[in-house]
This record gives sequence, structure tokens and C-alpha cells, in this order.
Amino acid sequence: MSSSAPRLPALDYEIAREQASALGRLGRALEAALAALAAHECEQANGNAEASADTPSRAKLVQDASDALWCFIVQRECCGLRDPRPVLRAYRVPAEVQNRVGALPARRR
Repeated sequence: MSSSAPRLPALDYEIAREQASALGRLGRALEAALAALAAHECEQANGNAEASADTPSRAKLVQDASDALWCFIVQRECCGLRDPRPVLRAYRVPAEVQNRVGALPARRR
């Protein structure tokens, strides 16, 4: 088959369907990660001693949310949606999470 051969409409449909499905899954993962972080913040605001601002669990929640945001933005770009600003506004992504996007956790020695 040459590179100039037309693609089958059924294949185009399946590709678009999988892109949309992946985008939905990653959007829900982002929502869940942001909700977990918000719940932790709420516990902290209510005086829960275990929800200290500097606990490793909070750092992990921030990292999980930033990883979910990164995956969602990459999938959107694969779908041709290049501007991340609507995502940041619609999902109310905290600046701390935005600033961690693409950052890898420190290696353990």
C-alpha cells in the first residue's frame, strides 16, 4: 500500500473514537486527582493534624495531580487542541499543580 492511499472511513472513525475515549478517561483522572488534593486541603483547613502542609502525602497528591494534568494536556494536543488555558480554567487547576507539570520526582539514593 502506498503512502498516498486513502484511509478507510472506518479507520478514521475508530481513531477518533479512541482519542475521545482516552481524553475522557484522562479528564476523569485529572478531576479525581484534583478532588483528592482539595479534600486534603479541606482537612488541613479544618485543623486535622495529619493533613499538615508539608507532609509527604500532600506532596504526592500535588505530584499526582500534576502528572494527571500533563497526561490530559498531551492527549488534548494529540487531538489538535493546543491551548491548555481552557483546561486550567475549567478544572480550576491550582498554580502549585501547574508549576509541577513535567517535573519528575527526585530520585532516591
